[in-house]
Amino acid sequence: AYVLCISRFLLFSSLQTFEKLLIANRGEIACRVIKTCKKMGIKTVAIHSDVDANAVHVKMADESVCVGPAPTSKSYLNMDAIMEVIRKTRAQAVSLNESICCSFLSLLSLQASEGVTFIGPDTHAIQAMGDKIESKLLAKNAKVNTIPGFDGVVKDADEAVRIAREIGYPVMIKASAGGGGKGMRIAWDDEETREGFRFSSQEAASSFGDDRLLIEKFIDNPRHIEIQVLADKHGNALWLNERECSIQRRNQKVVEEAPSTFLDPETRRAMGEQAVALAKAVKYSSAGTVEFLVDSSKNFYFLEMNTRLQVEHPVTECITGLDLVQEMIRVAKGYPLRHKQADIPINGWAVECRVYAEDPYKSFGLPSIGKLSQYQEPLHIPSVRVDSGIQQGSDISIYYDPMISKLITYGSNRAEALKRMEEALDNYVIRGVAHNISLLREVITHPRFVEGHISTKFLPEVYPDGFKGHKLTELERRELLATAASLYVAEQLRSQRFLGTPRIPVAKSKRRSWELSVHLGDGIYPVAVSKDGSSFSVEVDGMKLNVTSKWNLASPLLSVTIDGTQRTIQRISRNAAGETSIQFLGTVYKLQILTKVAAELSKYMPEKAEEDTSSILRSPMPGTVVSVSVKPGDMVSEGQEICVIEAMKMQNSMIAAKTGKV
Repeated sequence: AYVLCISRFLLFSSLQTFEKLLIANRGEIACRVIKTCKKMGIKTVAIHSDVDANAVHVKMADESVCVGPAPTSKSYLNMDAIMEVIRKTRAQAVSLNESICCSFLSLLSLQASEGVTFIGPDTHAIQAMGDKIESKLLAKNAKVNTIPGFDGVVKDADEAVRIAREIGYPVMIKASAGGGGKGMRIAWDDEETREGFRFSSQEAASSFGDDRLLIEKFIDNPRHIEIQVLADKHGNALWLNERECSIQRRNQKVVEEAPSTFLDPETRRAMGEQAVALAKAVKYSSAGTVEFLVDSSKNFYFLEMNTRLQVEHPVTECITGLDLVQEMIRVAKGYPLRHKQADIPINGWAVECRVYAEDPYKSFGLPSIGKLSQYQEPLHIPSVRVDSGIQQGSDISIYYDPMISKLITYGSNRAEALKRMEEALDNYVIRGVAHNISLLREVITHPRFVEGHISTKFLPEVYPDGFKGHKLTELERRELLATAASLYVAEQLRSQRFLGTPRIPVAKSKRRSWELSVHLGDGIYPVAVSKDGSSFSVEVDGMKLNVTSKWNLASPLLSVTIDGTQRTIQRISRNAAGETSIQFLGTVYKLQILTKVAAELSKYMPEKAEEDTSSILRSPMPGTVVSVSVKPGDMVSEGQEICVIEAMKMQNSMIAAKTGKV
């Protein structure tokens, strides 16, 4: 699947580059770099924190060195430790993450004195593009369209309010050294500006060690479209088409695709040429991404330039056939680009879903932690690629980004790529942590997304009351009930057998029909099941459905055919009380399946009263308490901030659920 997207333009064996490369990163992107290095014959050195000692990128690398404890500031951003590892392992080149790039100056002496090459652009480009204030000024000078706003550093909350009023609401408050949606807030009035200034500066200081902020006009309801650029040290630069990144939550991308349904060839060329002009203006030499906001009239405005390999780079690799990591290594060694602009194709369509350990039912995704008790990637499906840095048994911790993987599907057209994505999501097995598979599947199958009518406000517009999971149609409800009832009967029949043989051969059961009561949501449904060979005939709502499967109950995936329609389901859990959870069409549904007699008796069972949590403030995720705004004895009103929790590099305000005394 990996080779599928980068099968063209490969010259791994004949290229002389580096003997050993150190990767100052973790997770899926570190694994991605190692894969290309192996194909190029380059030995790799992985760094890791103490909690990442058994991480996948550590196992994949030829060498690995621990650089400190779990917090990134003491390990992956520990410049002294990383420099010592470079010396100790005699690495000739280093691949850095962007947060380290922001502290790049301390590595310059090492590069000059010991001949270490950095895989990426030079210091000037990183500093210029890493600072949103300076990058905006450079973009203006390079004749790149920019968003109206304040070009200086905002000193305090009062100045932020004054500037916001001058620009006109709504405004975007952004960390100057930021990226990845961190240190970014939208403000619609003075109060939100003050709050946004506080949270953005705190997040920026925590994530990037730089709390400087800028303010610019917020373009309401835009598309987020970015251009991949590639430049060498000889003045050559290319644009490798666009990526549509408009599906976002909390300013972080969720679903990406290439190309965009929105751009025509003229707009694509104009955006590409401006992106290349900016790259040349800062003498950029590597792979980079120029991000734009595009309004409904196809006017586009420079947002920022990311001087690293973007999370969503695989979709570009799929439609162009280029290996961007290989190109970055070649450029770093001093080779000129091998391609001209006319050589860059758009072949087919690619879609990427970011699979996160998050609960999508809480603010479209609150982080979840835990151990992956079961994990199975859908690589058996053709034209599917999974970039991940985890495996079964891996821990998702509070210290790092909650990304599980990037799931990429490719097709000759968009419909084919989306259909493969739907199948891949249904076949993705993740146990032990909450995940956002249900949200991803709903997005890619939603009529608005399928038609290409999207913007950065897609999620709040489509789900104004928050994400609630898939809403079953009447037919889908009957399919789920029939499948659950058939699964229950298949288990009952299996329990009568031992090693494939009936437990008591002389007392063969001739039972071929079952009357069940299935509880789903707010409804209780009578379901009649009769066995017909390997199939079940199920009557629901007076309608009969034929359910067929191999009924391999040991498999986490179960392919079921219901009246000719194939569905892939996953049974997440079950217990002796007949309660079971089934993942159907991406969403996990809780059901209770009882025999008719058991259902009659269950009405006499007392129900456990739910805990009253209205007087308790319970954090929905593990994290660090950054600040507490109240003290014992204080009176608080509903909606008032009580404390701020920082989890997985994001700050979250915890508020009171009702008025009362602390």
